[in-house]
Amino acid sequence: MLCVSLPGLCHLPMTANNTADNSTTVAASVAAASFPIGGSYSECRRLRYGYDCRVCWNENEKEKWKKNKFTTASKPHKKRRLSPSPLATSALATTRNPSCPNFYEEVLKIARDKFTQEISFQSKDKDISLAKALLYVAAEDEAFMAFNREIDARSLQNERRDASVPSDAQEWDHLEVMPLGGKSINEWLAELDAIAKEVEVELVSRDIGCHLGEVLEAVNVVLFESRGFKRSPVLVDSKDSYLHSVLGSGRGSAILLSVIYIEVCRRLNLTIVGSRVGEHFLIWPQTGNPEELFKVTSGHSLFGVVNGRCVEDPRSKASDLNSNSLLGLEIATNKDIIGIALANLIRLHWKRASRTNHGLMFTSPLRHVHYVNERISNINNSNVPLLRPQDLRLAIMASERLLILQPHNWALRRDHGMMLYYSREYEEAVQELSICMAFAPEDEAEVLEPFVEKLHLLRLESSWKSLGHKGRLTVP
Repeated sequence: MLCVSLPGLCHLPMTANNTADNSTTVAASVAAASFPIGGSYSECRRLRYGYDCRVCWNENEKEKWKKNKFTTASKPHKKRRLSPSPLATSALATTRNPSCPNFYEEVLKIARDKFTQEISFQSKDKDISLAKALLYVAAEDEAFMAFNREIDARSLQNERRDASVPSDAQEWDHLEVMPLGGKSINEWLAELDAIAKEVEVELVSRDIGCHLGEVLEAVNVVLFESRGFKRSPVLVDSKDSYLHSVLGSGRGSAILLSVIYIEVCRRLNLTIVGSRVGEHFLIWPQTGNPEELFKVTSGHSLFGVVNGRCVEDPRSKASDLNSNSLLGLEIATNKDIIGIALANLIRLHWKRASRTNHGLMFTSPLRHVHYVNERISNINNSNVPLLRPQDLRLAIMASERLLILQPHNWALRRDHGMMLYYSREYEEAVQELSICMAFAPEDEAEVLEPFVEKLHLLRLESSWKSLGHKGRLTVP
């Protein structure tokens, strides 16, 4: 008999009630259904939108910065207006006062550092907070997009001197209180606490104990009936791939709904583990008695209650699982789960960035350069496809984080280098692809070598033109 010790419910008897005693068994899917695996990723610390805009700062803002340097220290200090300044080199160079503080750059750096600390400096993988790590991802991306909105607004204001343009700048003390979809990071974490409390109330209201099946059923009732969480069938809206947006709207990707399920159960002292099976990410309660997970009660097993319809679909590999095969699955670590969420972001933002270049892949240019006759030909910036700059940068930012998790994955680094190439950051692309060649199999390195040679020439040509020379650089 599997029982769970729930915080706040210690007064309840540990009953032996079977889930068959309950009139209904919830078989709501936790998004584990149909989660496609795969994708590619990266590393680079420079954020650049690519717009050449001017930003105007007033003297009060400058004086305020001199007195109050942005910090995440815990000691209390005065709130200040966080106003943007360009991250992009081109934008920074055109500001009226180039010594202006880079407020948003500080925010981006702090969010990245917090993410890195959460995933890298924990003694054990189980101590990593999935929710915190993914909220730091959202905070960094939101700060970047807010920066771009502010750049656009100020550029419009400069063009129309008499126009009054609303600003997105807001006041807050440190990263944990930064507004994300109307709430701070701390408030979104409290939202998960509130969901766990609702599960406890559900258990009390039904006068049931803490049997594992009953707890899971209560979790499903709260998440999928009371709260109305559901999986997005197709990931088109980027909001469905950010944790705070999913918590707010109740709609999201499969992996993020799984994260919410895991985080809620963790607050109930119930450990949920997961693994990739084919195109699905399946989760189940950690137990030393896997046979009990597959006992059918009221038409459903515990494994089916948690994962929903995918385990009943004969076309799914999940339908073939049993207690023996479950033991053979590789349990995903918290870092693995965060990596899947980041891979989702890369694919989503890349798809949006390359919308006007149907079928364009990270490695598309490699196919054309691999032929000997084309190795040095067509060295021209105009051959690089034009992509949407903000979405491309968001994909690069996601790949940076994924490379922190998997620094020796040559395929991820290759794709990261290719995205830098599309972003026309040739020096950084050469560096990343050169590192990739050191880790890649020999046949892959042979494909990359002529392309890296091409990038060297593109970098030289860019330097040539920056010195005022005209025409194309030719190789004797």
